[in-house]
Amino acid sequence: MNYYLQKYSVKPQLLKNQVNSNLGIIVVIPCYNEPNLIASLDSLYDCHLPNCWVEVIVVINSAENADELVREQNKQTIEEASKWKKENSKKGIDFYFIDEPNLPQKDAGVGLARKIGMDEAVIRFEQINKPDGIIICFDADATCEQNYLVEIEKHFKNNPKTPGCSIHFEHPLKGDKYPDYIYKGIEEYELHLRYYKNGLKFCGLPYAFHTIGSSMAVRNSVYQKQNGMNKRKAGEDFYFLQKIIPLGNFTEITTTKVIPSPRMSDRVPFGTGKAMQNYLDNQQKEHLSYSIKSFIDLKQFCEKVPELYISNNVEFPQSVKDYLAEINFKGNLEKIKKNSPTQIHFIKLFFNWFNAFKVLKYMHFARDNYYPDVLVTEAANDLLLLLGYKKQKEQELLVFYREMDRKLN
Repeated sequence: MNYYLQKYSVKPQLLKNQVNSNLGIIVVIPCYNEPNLIASLDSLYDCHLPNCWVEVIVVINSAENADELVREQNKQTIEEASKWKKENSKKGIDFYFIDEPNLPQKDAGVGLARKIGMDEAVIRFEQINKPDGIIICFDADATCEQNYLVEIEKHFKNNPKTPGCSIHFEHPLKGDKYPDYIYKGIEEYELHLRYYKNGLKFCGLPYAFHTIGSSMAVRNSVYQKQNGMNKRKAGEDFYFLQKIIPLGNFTEITTTKVIPSPRMSDRVPFGTGKAMQNYLDNQQKEHLSYSIKSFIDLKQFCEKVPELYISNNVEFPQSVKDYLAEINFKGNLEKIKKNSPTQIHFIKLFFNWFNAFKVLKYMHFARDNYYPDVLVTEAANDLLLLLGYKKQKEQELLVFYREMDRKLN
């Protein structure tokens, strides 16, 4: 057993099936209380197949104290998935289902389920000595375009230095599966995500990437070196990618897309499903997002970071100054300077310290103390103006941001 598996894996080998020597991609899907898994399986099955062999590992899971209704749904999901597998076999792609009905209450959740599947992917790749094998994260209620697997294989081949990537996603904005107000809510929530990511980019921050659990991929060797997936019950995707992005050469795939579900959920305390539930609980009022003023202050701060290498007397906007006072800025700055032989090295170390977590906390600090949230449509247009674009009509804003994300990356 290798070092990572010995030290960090939470389960012994679960799949005994022989590994195809041409295996190059493993898609990992956590599945909890999910009635629509078959749609996701169909979507992956219908993909054009890449040159390498593909495996899909679904971890159907629940906690040891799970509600009986959840257990029943999971049992039904396993039966349906097993039946589906018998009726759908194709050379080049295999589907496996891992049943984990009694995960420890303390850790049970999407993070642990993802980890079990991703660790199993490591075991599979290690059996054929494939350090560059690609581990993809997907969701049990998501679908994808037909070129999904082909484009991911191509991307990692064309970008040999990339440790991992995020994959373009677009929530459905119309249809007959959900009421109109659900589609309206997800449109505004996705706009918030894209506004935030592009706000970070506007500031010049090195970690302006989407961190969506259903839309990311990583190399096997990198996954192991960064100690694998965490066991968080929510936000596992965000925390995981904050270990990968700082390695450098993180990339984005914009030539295919994942279609996540727009539905509400009580499965995790934050994320898309929770945001949609809050939207409904709030009588479908318009989504709010961070004021552009918070980003303007943050940009001014980021532009002055290089000056900190040679001077301690650098002026920052008041909102940033007050926030820095709360996170021992001076003490940390001195440590960073001592460990930085050059200004370039200093800037890298500084943003490793002033990371995505601290930026998010700053945005909350600025919101609570300086600049209250505004309508997301208003904020998104404010940013467009600063980026040199024209204001967009409300119904065209998200489409514009999607196109901007596709073109800029």
